[in-house]
Amino acid sequence: MPRRPRIFLANTPVHLVQRGHNREACFFAEDDYLAYRHWLGEALTATGCALHAYVLMTNHVHLLLTPPDGEAVSRTMISLGRRYVPYVNKAYRRTGTLWDSRYKSSLVQADAYLLLCMRYIELNPVRAAMVVDPAHYRWSSYPMNGLGQADPMLTPHSLYARLAKTGTERFAAYRALFRSELDEEAIGDIRLALSQGQLLGNSRFMRNVEEITGLSCGARPRGRPRKQVDADESQRQRQPKM
Repeated sequence: MPRRPRIFLANTPVHLVQRGHNREACFFAEDDYLAYRHWLGEALTATGCALHAYVLMTNHVHLLLTPPDGEAVSRTMISLGRRYVPYVNKAYRRTGTLWDSRYKSSLVQADAYLLLCMRYIELNPVRAAMVVDPAHYRWSSYPMNGLGQADPMLTPHSLYARLAKTGTERFAAYRALFRSELDEEAIGDIRLALSQGQLLGNSRFMRNVEEITGLSCGARPRGRPRKQVDADESQRQRQPKM
């Protein structure tokens, strides 16, 4: 069965997940996280992609970004891979692939699902029982989005910016989104969209993408976005090997 083609559109957010090969670790020490963030920042600058949320877990990463054109996402991931993988292989005297052969991606309907997706991403360390609060995890976008700590990689999305007029009010409004939990259906929608390369959005969003691309997206409508916060992948992420 042929793979579903990836769909990237200019100015349309996309949720990406890249996992370590065989779910093994892709980060082994603090320097690795720092190196990845450095090269991710350079790749974003070079391609013009705007990063809204991310988390670097032991054996996978989540990115939520908006590209300026349909090729920018691929260029970003290629640039990042060409730098980070050789770095890890040299540092740990290893050979071969670091990542699974194909990263997962899902277009996100911004007005309905972007903030939901941000919460899903930033709660990964909580769901993995690594921390009890996303503010306690260093390698994610939550310290900036929820606390206002500087992170030059991040570009606030307009929906996030509209949460409040001032930065202090905005951070508080964003933290308030994390007081409730995502229900299982919302979590399932996000995971299904990623695993099958589907769209995360309603039927109108799907029709619009199909009209633009000329492709049949083949995804069931996501329905109405849920209000609650997340509960993702499980404690297996705490270990380098799954």
